Amino acid sequence: MELQQLRYVVAVAETGGFTRAAERCLVVQSALSHQIAKLEKELGTRLFERTSRRVRLTAAGEAFLPAARQALEAAERARAEVAAATGEIRGRLSVGAISTVTALDVPDLMRTFHDRYPQVRLKLIDGMSESLVDTVREGGLDLAILGVPPSFRTDRPGLGSRTLAVDHHVAVIAPGHPLARTRRGTVLPLERLADEAFVDFPAGSAARAQTDEAFQAAGLHREVAFEARFLGFLADLVRGGLGISLLPSRLVPRLPGLTAVPVRGGPVREERLVWNEARRSPAAAAFLDMVPAPE
Repeated sequence: MELQQLRYVVAVAETGGFTRAAERCLVVQSALSHQIAKLEKELGTRLFERTSRRVRLTAAGEAFLPAARQALEAAERARAEVAAATGEIRGRLSVGAISTVTALDVPDLMRTFHDRYPQVRLKLIDGMSESLVDTVREGGLDLAILGVPPSFRTDRPGLGSRTLAVDHHVAVIAPGHPLARTRRGTVLPLERLADEAFVDFPAGSAARAQTDEAFQAAGLHREVAFEARFLGFLADLVRGGLGISLLPSRLVPRLPGLTAVPVRGGPVREERLVWNEARRSPAAAAFLDMVPAPE
């Protein structure tokens, strides 16, 4: 069994066809098909069902695919370790991040890393904290930047974690809302907001948990009338006067046309960097070294 054969199997599975897989692997289709047929003969079973309209994995192929990916990743990590021993950082680095990161300038950090280590193939995925941390733990990402409440557990087996910043939430309000006329310097108690309609992130998300936990700790109930996954849409709902929101204070500069009022007893957000210790490749270690010290 050769690594090239494994690479071809993964390519066919991911592209859904032999032609597209051959294009990705920069080989002629006949050569790719021959190598997969050779592998199937060696294994004694078919990995793909082929029809005139589509190609899909057999049950044996479904079982084989994760192992093929792991073997390719192990081989790439081995090559990266050898290169690092000679002073060269190469390989792949996959990073996840919430879209509301404030502790780091992620695009600038990625650009600087690319300039310093051009042999590393970078990948960046944005997502929700709760899914990103699971993907890191499962090995789908090397590391991720999260925004979570202090209670969020990142001290899990196989994970490394570092707190980058801690921020307190403020009430974000449309200019025409009565609370927007709050005298400058006034700090609103959390109970003053309990009767307001809220715009917030989806239930079950770490972004939502920050405010939910603050209200629960204060023994207060609130109504979330509108849910939005993305900050821009959430801000538009607040601008439209449909409700207020509680957001980290460092996000306010990204929200033109809205008024921010300090809150006493409000939510707290921690931005954390997490990484997979087992996948701490030379590229991942180099990235971690570039991240500034916590504030």
